[in-house]
Amino acid sequence: CLWTLAAILKETLKDALVPRAGVLKKLLAPLDAVLEGFYNAILLHHFDSHHYTSPYSEATNNLISFIDLLEALLASRTEVELPLRCQRILFLKVSYVLNIISSSIPYVIKRKFILLLKKCVLCKSREDAKSGSLFLQTPSWCEDMLALSNAVLQVVNLTWLNQIPLSGKSSCFGGSEAAPGQDSQGDSDQTVLRALSLVVLKALEFKIHHSATEAEIK
Repeated sequence: CLWTLAAILKETLKDALVPRAGVLKKLLAPLDAVLEGFYNAILLHHFDSHHYTSPYSEATNNLISFIDLLEALLASRTEVELPLRCQRILFLKVSYVLNIISSSIPYVIKRKFILLLKKCVLCKSREDAKSGSLFLQTPSWCEDMLALSNAVLQVVNLTWLNQIPLSGKSSCFGGSEAAPGQDSQGDSDQTVLRALSLVVLKALEFKIHHSATEAEIK
């Protein structure tokens, strides 16, 4: 079901002949509360359990399908003026994703979530895509980006980055753990390193531009 819904969303976004905003609203509005419930139920799960030890398990595959759906929902919000809750939930409850990334879940899941966060900070609203402006003035977008920025900066200010692996092996973001005889830098996932760095920088940038006081900026 998750895969089917994601596929329909992707095909709708590709179709230039249909009024995409109307189709997306008709498709997603009845599912809005259901999809938020899915988000809460799936991402609040205990990912340190034995069901997720293998990247090839059914539980892992189901989670990958859900990430694909979240990505499609993220892409679909650029087509509507007033995004639905299911198109905003990734921003408003991004702490669930941040917790999963620092858990012991397989690396393939962490990587997909990190790249999804990168797409969040680079995403543009409908108005912004037209104007090319750097920061969006729509209230929902500002609220969403501020929620994401606050959550990211909060965990980064702790030890979150140090818990994130940069490969399926043993090198980590904040450490130099490497297998004997291996070059830790050569084994690191540069795509994930760049994505993580961009997420932190964009969160800082947005927070600075939307902070009320100089003390808050510092």
